Amino acid sequence: MIGSLLGMLSTDMAIDLGTANTLVYVKGQGIKLDEPSVVAYMNQGGRKVVYAVGNQAKQMLGKTPLNMEAIRPMRDGVIADFEVAEEMIKHFIRKVHNRRAFVSPLIIICVPSSATNVERRAIHQSALAAGAREVQLIEEPMAAAIGAGLPIEEPAGSMVVDIGGGTTEVAVLSLGGIVYSRSVRVGGDKMDHAIMNYLRKAKQIMIGEMSAERIKKEIGSAKAPDSGDGLTVTVRGRGSTDGVPNEVEVTEAMMAEALADPVGEIVEAIKLALEAMAPELAADIVDRGIVLTGGGALLRNLDVVIREQAQLPVMIADDPLKCVANGCGYVLENLVRMKNVLSPEV
Repeated sequence: MIGSLLGMLSTDMAIDLGTANTLVYVKGQGIKLDEPSVVAYMNQGGRKVVYAVGNQAKQMLGKTPLNMEAIRPMRDGVIADFEVAEEMIKHFIRKVHNRRAFVSPLIIICVPSSATNVERRAIHQSALAAGAREVQLIEEPMAAAIGAGLPIEEPAGSMVVDIGGGTTEVAVLSLGGIVYSRSVRVGGDKMDHAIMNYLRKAKQIMIGEMSAERIKKEIGSAKAPDSGDGLTVTVRGRGSTDGVPNEVEVTEAMMAEALADPVGEIVEAIKLALEAMAPELAADIVDRGIVLTGGGALLRNLDVVIREQAQLPVMIADDPLKCVANGCGYVLENLVRMKNVLSPEV
């Protein structure tokens, strides 16, 4: 009786707790929050006192004074700093409720398919400590497939590749379940670091993560232009040899070279999945193709490279950045009918 009353008073939500960004879907309202998974905190007597979360905290990355630190509490899709992650979840819950106090909600949270029981328990416990009355987990590729509109409940194989900030999830789904899944720890963050390393070696200039992310979004490509250098952008940073502030021109062709390794790892994971699946499922994938979701799906020409390497049709989902959150939200809205897609209790 008390539980049902709390359910009526609370606003249940689904959370895509990503390495790069956290999205919160509120029942009956859709996605109400999309902010970076970044927390800035001050060290006070051995305690971490949260100073800023989300967009405001991201602006502080690499620029904090000595008594402050800005970090991403998520790494490779799982919690790296339990205490800070709990505060981040608490902050986002309060923000979408738009008030200080809230009645404990039911929360569905996405986890990578490769997450261990220990990692799943950490996410579960963080959400409970942040104020949830009940926590359910759903695997990211399942949520991504639902959000992309794939017919996962049909007796036919559907393949989704969800490229997030920390991980790439490759999965084949059929009859409402995951038939095959593979998770590789490569995503947007690894692409950013590949750009940073390339510029340090090739152009003797050191840049930060935010600059690398900007370059990736503006001129990043999985494939070099057919002719010429393609798009160009001016990059400012610090000389790696003399330490003096400097700026250089960076081209799309350079970025294709810089991103060759992370793109190759994603393609290899897809090839391994295709080799591992049953012939009947492989036949379905030939007909239906591969659907790309997640922020990494927006990398220019990635779909072209995968199509060439896998020799299969490749489609980018509508609004790939929000597929996981929308899929998680769909399950929340249809919890009784979709309960079978949730992960078992940890």
